Amino acid sequence: MMRRFNLNRLARDSGDPTTYDPREEQMVMTAVDAATATLDGLPVDLLLEMYAAMLRARRLDERCWILHRQGKIAFHISGMGHEAAQVAIAFAMRRGEDHFLPYYRDMAMVLACGMTPLDVMLGVFGKQGDPSSGGRQMPEHYSLKSKNIYSVSSPVATQVPQAAGVALAEKLKGGDRVAVTCLGEGSTNQGDFHEALTWAGVHKLPLIVVVENNDYAISVPMEKQMAIPRVSDRASGYGVRGVTVDGLDPIETYRAAKEAIDIARSGGGATLLEVHVVRLTPHSSDDDDSAYRSKEDKAALKISDPLPKFRGRLMDAGILSQQRDRKLDERIVDEVNHAHQTAEAAPYPNVEWAAGPVYAA
Repeated sequence: MMRRFNLNRLARDSGDPTTYDPREEQMVMTAVDAATATLDGLPVDLLLEMYAAMLRARRLDERCWILHRQGKIAFHISGMGHEAAQVAIAFAMRRGEDHFLPYYRDMAMVLACGMTPLDVMLGVFGKQGDPSSGGRQMPEHYSLKSKNIYSVSSPVATQVPQAAGVALAEKLKGGDRVAVTCLGEGSTNQGDFHEALTWAGVHKLPLIVVVENNDYAISVPMEKQMAIPRVSDRASGYGVRGVTVDGLDPIETYRAAKEAIDIARSGGGATLLEVHVVRLTPHSSDDDDSAYRSKEDKAALKISDPLPKFRGRLMDAGILSQQRDRKLDERIVDEVNHAHQTAEAAPYPNVEWAAGPVYAA
């Protein structure tokens, strides 16, 4: 049986006497033990990195929501409730090497794939230096060329055939990188989605299409969007794998994503991966979800929040202590504060920048 992994040992080794209790030495792993320890088959270090990535995305997302309510930014689309699935999928990828075509709710995933809180903040403020568009795109239209994160378009589902094209190019070149793209379940009713999945099935493309199913396409519930219980049921019609997982469980999602990526990378073709998540906020900062969701429904969502659920799981396993969690949270809030203050103080781009660079000189 695995011994409980207590972070007091790490605190002592790092010179922090406030969290080290020598009476707990008998419950502490050696450095070798800690490096090889697992929870449900995943290494402890990986789980802690995933938790930190989820927490970073949540604190940044919360700040953006507040900034909109303060009138400091024009718009925000939140990914709160999606973080566990997004982070798990990102960590299953070769981040920065594999191709990633996100959608507007993928803040946690783009952060895990290499964007920084400052990159995101420059985008929401529309400031000079925004890596996604130089301040020309609306917020949450993420891209970062150096990390193979492709630009987002406002029309939903357009990224799916683009991802299929990227996957086809990778296959023709003989490479082993995969293309991963995400969309909401409502967007799977667009023609772009069906055309891309047909193409992926015919050509056995190294493509993973992730459907982040939060049960609502803006205000339209799942049962009014499609006559099937699972989006992944559509996969057989295209000749691709279809998998549905609990997207609130980062461990289950990581395993499913890793399997899909390994299959795609080895030439086994595409996977339609449906992750069930929750949308803890209205559709966007301009939406009032009280018009279509009851108070009881919205209150029940908090029970499903993946962040405290994963935190509790790590604490129950002895992997994370309350004090270490508090210190991590404080450090992440400092990152968010710095990103916020730097972006707010940054200059706006020159007016002429609105027209370029679009055409080659």
